[in-house]
Amino acid sequence: MSSDNRVPVRLVFVDRGSFHDLVVRLPADVLGRYERLIDALREEPSITGEIYVDPRRLVAAYIESEAGPGR
Repeated sequence: MSSDNRVPVRLVFVDRGSFHDLVVRLPADVLGRYERLIDALREEPSITGEIYVDPRRLVAAYIESEAGPGR
């Protein structure tokens, strides 16, 4: 996958009571095909082939603005 037209997606995980987050850049056109972001993370082969998301630990996923959090 090329890096063109990718959007930042923040994934928030919980692990043994501690929260941590990770920002990944995913293809905008692929995300646009899904009504819910979680469905793309679970089902889309072009995403699942690139990253693994443990659904048992994922507590939030959302698209961030290009400026970053709070901007």
